[in-house]
Amino acid sequence: MDAILKALADYRMVGEELRVEGMEPMPCYAVDPMRMRVGIAAGGAAKLVVVHTCPGTSALDIAVGEDARFELTELFTAEAFAEINLTQAARSACRITTLQLSSANASYRLELAGPEAENVLNGLFLAAEGEHCLVKLRTEHNVADCRSNSYVKGVAAGDGVGEFCGLVYVAPDAQRTDARQQSRNILLSETARIITRPQLEIYADDVKCSHGATVGQMESDAILYMRQRGLSEAQARRLQLEGFAGDVVRHCGIEPLCDLMMERVVAKLESM
Repeated sequence: MDAILKALADYRMVGEELRVEGMEPMPCYAVDPMRMRVGIAAGGAAKLVVVHTCPGTSALDIAVGEDARFELTELFTAEAFAEINLTQAARSACRITTLQLSSANASYRLELAGPEAENVLNGLFLAAEGEHCLVKLRTEHNVADCRSNSYVKGVAAGDGVGEFCGLVYVAPDAQRTDARQQSRNILLSETARIITRPQLEIYADDVKCSHGATVGQMESDAILYMRQRGLSEAQARRLQLEGFAGDVVRHCGIEPLCDLMMERVVAKLESM
């Protein structure tokens, strides 16, 4: 964790409020915020990293203006309970990367309130022995011509428990909505559990919406393929898990942080 905080020290630390009027040249970061408000003005752009290093509660309210760009990276290394409420105006674009490396409870409410707004969320939780990870996601398409794409992955080992509860809501006037929600999960033991509940609630008729979920073991064919090329079974399993998790981590748009988070993910997987 010290390496991640050390890397973030090169950027601007913020407190309870972040207001961006133009283009923020460097990422901003916050550590263990209890309550935080973020406002990105019309045409502005910013990147924010939020790190949870100790148990506690957190509330993050974000408003993204018209034609603005915003990226949120949220990292959990302790059992934090976090609520994130994000509202997007017309033609705004937001990208969220969320990573749980310990027991955690994260609830995201994403409101697409202006036409042609776009939101992408990529999430990963790793639930080891004695841990419980929960990701709640509600994506609201309240106006026409908006797009969302949510992809949450999970790995559970020992008696670890992972949960994903996702809902895509499409309002009656939100025609031409394009919404996708996927949940993909791997169990590493017979006692581990992953519960996934993706849902659609649609009140418009001109939409493209999809959702899906899988919970299973590691791909035996892929492991066999790698073993035939000289890898041990342990090496093959590790590579498959790293690829599965890395698919989420690499979406983080801050390169040094992306590499450090992947190192933490690999270390966690090796201990599971």
